[in-house]
Formats: sequence, structure tokens, C-alpha cells
Amino acid sequence: MSRTVTGTLMVLCFLALGPSYSRGSKILVVPVDGSHWINMKVIIEELHSRGHQITVLHSHNSWYIPSNSSIYASIHTPTQENKWDSNVFNRYVHIFLNLRSYPGFLCQFYQQHWLATQLGMGHKGMARVASTMLDDSVLMRKLQESKFDLMLTDPALTAGAILGSYLKLPMVFNVRGLNSGEAHYVIAPSPVSYVPVPGSELHDQMDFLERTKNMLHYLYSLYEQYFVINPAYSEVFQRHFPPGTDLLSLQLSADIWLFRSDFVFEFPRPTMPNVAYIGGFQCKEAKPLPAELEAFMQSSGEHGVIIMSLGTLVSSLPSEITETIAAAFAQLPQKVIWRFVGEKPSSLGNNTLLVNWLPQNDLLGHPKTRVFVSHGGTNGLYEAIYHGVPVLGLPLVFDQFDNIVRLKVRGAARVVEVRLLTKENFLEDLKDLLENPSYRKNIQHLSQLHRDQPVSPLDTAIFWIEYVIRNRGAAHLKSAGLSLPWYTYFCLDVAAIVMTITGTFIWGSVLVCRCLCCRRSRKKMKPE
Repeated sequence: MSRTVTGTLMVLCFLALGPSYSRGSKILVVPVDGSHWINMKVIIEELHSRGHQITVLHSHNSWYIPSNSSIYASIHTPTQENKWDSNVFNRYVHIFLNLRSYPGFLCQFYQQHWLATQLGMGHKGMARVASTMLDDSVLMRKLQESKFDLMLTDPALTAGAILGSYLKLPMVFNVRGLNSGEAHYVIAPSPVSYVPVPGSELHDQMDFLERTKNMLHYLYSLYEQYFVINPAYSEVFQRHFPPGTDLLSLQLSADIWLFRSDFVFEFPRPTMPNVAYIGGFQCKEAKPLPAELEAFMQSSGEHGVIIMSLGTLVSSLPSEITETIAAAFAQLPQKVIWRFVGEKPSSLGNNTLLVNWLPQNDLLGHPKTRVFVSHGGTNGLYEAIYHGVPVLGLPLVFDQFDNIVRLKVRGAARVVEVRLLTKENFLEDLKDLLENPSYRKNIQHLSQLHRDQPVSPLDTAIFWIEYVIRNRGAAHLKSAGLSLPWYTYFCLDVAAIVMTITGTFIWGSVLVCRCLCCRRSRKKMKPE
């Protein structure tokens, strides 16, 4: 009897403590500043609550990443210069507004070309940062002696993948954008016949001309990757890595890719075994609002409230556009809360409250909220999906145009071209969203689908991070196709051999036929 009890207790202890050795692990985090940090911080907080020791590698003058934190230790990159400021995104808005004046395909092509130029300069800067870190013997010794169990990084900043490979750490990516576009195009098969290329502003139901456009965007993205981005790192790889190493090979060595995507938002497409989807993991149930904001929300009565925010990095629109938007808001019976930085518009109505900051998730989850006016950042769109709030999109830069298209196709959003914005068309779109119940019905259906998951996206992310720690990687989930040369991947060598054999057989058959025909003709000629 005592042996049975002892054995039972041992089994129970094993079950209780078996996976616990992944707790208390040392995790090195290389994040991206700005809105990307908001995502990464959610994961870091959860990892810390589970007993892991977090170290964050970042610039000493980051915008959003504090050096002093109770949940992680900071290591500053030695000479990384942060030359960017928040005003650079305001300048980007003006550049994109000018590029949007081109018609149709030319508009998207010039945007992609301009982005390629910026990517070239950006990756040269990131290569210098990576080289500086790898050359810093003191920093490298400190990182190696820390004996980290895992590298968690957002690969939009390439230093994380480079450093993780150099330190030979298991790697987990918290990812959406990568190199010249969306990360699926790096790791998963992406047929251009129905998978829209980032920047194309297409959906997955394409006609012939749209597929042609998509193919041209795809070919240009290959040019960006192999002739603009990869050469920026050639010197770093020659000095610190084995021959043949390039940026893609280091990125593809990551064990798990935590995609900030959900197929209620993204178009269905092929994926890979080491990809886990965590789109909307930062979304939470709404908390009570501060008393002043709650009073403003309640004062809207049956009409409700419109929320407007352009995200964390774009502080203001051109003054003529803000005046137009303010004048349009003033004609609505709804109340408006507008995250706004800059000079107060002269056309602002009494129904509009301007704030420097707003609790966006809590406002979107408020029962009085009717419409969300957004620039199309994925954080805000996933919060709108989570809480079931229709969206009026004002896309400004980068992937925001593609993001809004995804909700528009699903009947959950309308889009206003900012360059062509007038009080009349802005009001028309707002009233349509407010008065047509189909938009709210569609996005609430998306919300239901998004929430109907066996495990929450955040728990999924934590599981896979700890899974990689427990198993010291996830090599068994990596497809062999990722390491094949392009001609082997597409079986072009096999096709060449088959075509050669077939051609040889046809040529031989023709030759034999000709010989037989010649012999017959000669036999006929002899009797004559």
C-alpha cells in the first residue's frame, strides 16, 4: 500500500513539476521601438509573470523602451545612433500624399520604389549597428557569459536575428513585416495568383490584370531583397560568419515564427509547421474609463461616440485636412474623441474632445462607441475587430493601405483617400458606417470568429516560447525546402533532365524514321 501511495505521489510531482524547468529561463529580447514595442511588451510582461528573467537589448535613447524597468534588465547597444524622431513619420505622410497623386498601378509602384530606397538606407544603418555590436568584445563576452536560453526578437530589426545566430541561441520571432514586405513571403509558399504582394493593395480574388500587377510587384520585391537588402550585410557576414551566409539564411534559421496575424483578418494562404498565429494577442477586455472620459461618453446619449486616432508615430495631418475633418465632425450628432497633437483646428465643433493620449482599447470596448476612425495600423484594427467596431480608414503610410483593404473586402470598413478628402465624402462615409447596420454586423461576426479559439493568442505565444526553451529549439518543424537552392525547390533540374531525355527520344525517333524511309526509297529505286 505504501509503495502505491509513494508511486502515485511521485507521478503527481512529476506532472506538476515536469515542464517547470522552462520557468526561470534567461531570455534575451531584441525589440523594435514604436508601436512594435507595445506588442513585445505584452509578451515580456507575461513571461516575467511566469518567472522568466528578461534582458532587453535596446538603444539608450529609445522612444518607448524605458531603461529602468521592474520586469526586465536593460543592455544598451554601444554606439547605436537613433537619428529618427517622431517628426520623420509626419514627413513620410507628406511624401505618401504626393505619391498617391499618381494613377492606379503607378501609384503603388512609386510607393514601392520609394520604400525600396528607404529600405536600402535603413538596412545599411542596421548592418553598421550589427557590425558594431559584433566587434564589441566586451558586449559579446557579457552576452555569452550570461548563458541565455533563448533569443526573442522582432526581425523587422535585423540585429536580433544576426546576434541570435552569432550566439547560437534558439530563436523565436515576434513577426509580421520582414525585409521588403510581409514575412510570409520569406518562409511560406506564396502563389502570386491569389496571395497579394505587400504594397499591391489587392485582395485574393484577382482578375488577369490584377494578377499581372501582383506579379510585377513580386518581381520588384525580389529585386529589393537580393540587390538592395542583402548586399548591405555582405561585409558583416564575411567577417563574422561562415562563407555563404546571407540575411535570409539567418532569418530562416529561427525555430518558431509567432505571426501577429489571424485569418479573420488576413486572406487564407499556405503556411508552415513552425508558424504560430497570435494576431490580436494584445487585445483585452475594456477597463473602466477615467471619470472625465466616462462622463463625456455618457453625454452622447443614443447617438454614441466616434473615436479617432492615427497611432503612436504620426502626430498630425496637414492643417487643411485636419480643418476639413474637424468641420465634418462638427455636423454630426455623435460625440467625438480625437487623439490630436498640434494646433487646435478653428473649425472644431463643441461635440469634439481633443486629447494628447487616449485609452484606445478601453474606448473601443465601450458600449457607446459607434465608429473607429483609424490610419490602419494593425494594433488598432485588431482591437476594432476584438470589440466589434466598424472602421473608417484613413491610410497614410507603409502597410496601412493593405490593412484597410482586408477589412473593406469583408464589409467591415470604408476607406477615404486622404489626398482627396473633403468634408462631403468624409461625412458620407461616416454616415454610411453609422446608419448601415451591415458594417457592425460584419465586424461583430469577425469578432466572434476571432474570439472563438481553444487557446488565447497570448497563451499560444507563451506556449511556443517555452516549448523552444524546453526542447532547445524546434528543428523538427523546419521544412527542408527552406534550405534548397531555388532551381531545386522548383524542380527545374528535374524538368531540365526530363526535357533533355524527351527531346533526345523525339530526336532519335525522328532519326530512325528518316533512316527507315531512306532504305525503303532506295529499295524501290533499284528495280526501276
